[in-house]
Amino acid sequence: MERGGDASQEPATAEALMRSRFDAFRRADEDWLLQTWHPTTKPAQVDLSDNPVWRGVQIIDTVAGGVDDDTGVVEFRATYIADTGGIGVMQERSRFVREHGQWFYLDGEVE
Repeated sequence: MERGGDASQEPATAEALMRSRFDAFRRADEDWLLQTWHPTTKPAQVDLSDNPVWRGVQIIDTVAGGVDDDTGVVEFRATYIADTGGIGVMQERSRFVREHGQWFYLDGEVE
């Protein structure tokens, strides 16, 4: 996973940031989620007390979000273990923005 304190270790693309945030949800890393959330849409806190057991993520679509872009969209499908013991699926189309060389999660539309 790409992440870290200096810019050379920051996710280089919107997709890389999305993957690092998925991993953060897996590990219940609220600090990374808040650090990578854009200040204009970031909540005061992230409550992961009901966080499911995340299994995997599949990228469905990307629009821009590359190393030379300032905005990007990543649509993904994530699987988790549902309360019933079966597999649940969450699909989201997320928007990202890059400012001063750092990518941030802006918001997303869950389908």
